[in-house]
Amino acid sequence: MSDYFTEEGSVAAVNARMGADVNPRLRRIMSSLVEHLHDFVKDVELTEAEWEIAIDFLTRTGQICSDTRQEFILLSDVLGVSMLVDAINHRAPEGATETTVFGPFHVADAPERTLGENISLDGKGETCRYFGRVLDLDGNPIVRASVDVWSDNEEGFYDVQQPGIQPPMNNRGVFRTDAEGRYWFRGIKPVSYPIPDDGPVGQLLAQLERHPYRPAHMHFLVGAPGYDSVTTHIFVAGDSYLESDAVFGVKQSLIVDYRRVNDPDCPWEAEYDFILRRRS
Repeated sequence: MSDYFTEEGSVAAVNARMGADVNPRLRRIMSSLVEHLHDFVKDVELTEAEWEIAIDFLTRTGQICSDTRQEFILLSDVLGVSMLVDAINHRAPEGATETTVFGPFHVADAPERTLGENISLDGKGETCRYFGRVLDLDGNPIVRASVDVWSDNEEGFYDVQQPGIQPPMNNRGVFRTDAEGRYWFRGIKPVSYPIPDDGPVGQLLAQLERHPYRPAHMHFLVGAPGYDSVTTHIFVAGDSYLESDAVFGVKQSLIVDYRRVNDPDCPWEAEYDFILRRRS
């Protein structure tokens, strides 16, 4: 069989060029990528002009990336790829807390704070008390579990999106559970917000007649030695974007009733228990 390139034999021609000693996992991934990519091009009969538009789109996506903005993650999110990769890699047993997208706004090395401390440094927004427990699948408390949290401010922006406007590490913090596996802290009742839509991904959403909004949520990254970490959100029940989240991150088990309470200093509360499974 000839290795010359033809429309019918395009996949075989490209994959035949790989060397004999290619890493087996890389071989499988690239062979499948070539096969599906070529099948896509043939299925839609992609024109040269359309391919030039695609190249320009990817080029502009890379050009807008920076230390505080990752447009490729955004693209992965809005295409549902981030959630699919998450689902495949975090198939949890029944009862364990479900995961969702990590998102582009996490900051490593957020300050460790004392239980009960307020992570809202700008004093804006409606104060909310968050509390619950970190448990194993048998209901036993996990002591000194790390509870890393972050959220937007009342205007729908994360601190890294507004340097010089928001205080550094605003609405962020890491807490450690007590001897009974409990955590509690104060933040704000989050608001729904648009993902950054002033770049190529936003233009794509507009062309697809899709909105860029995410429903209101608080981010959590919960972990402990010997357990699988959980990256997730807790979403505000009743939010108008729950069923049309721009990045497909909502799961029913993560929707929480943010309750209004009779406390003028902290009028909201949200309770959620995190269930971790032991690392296999």
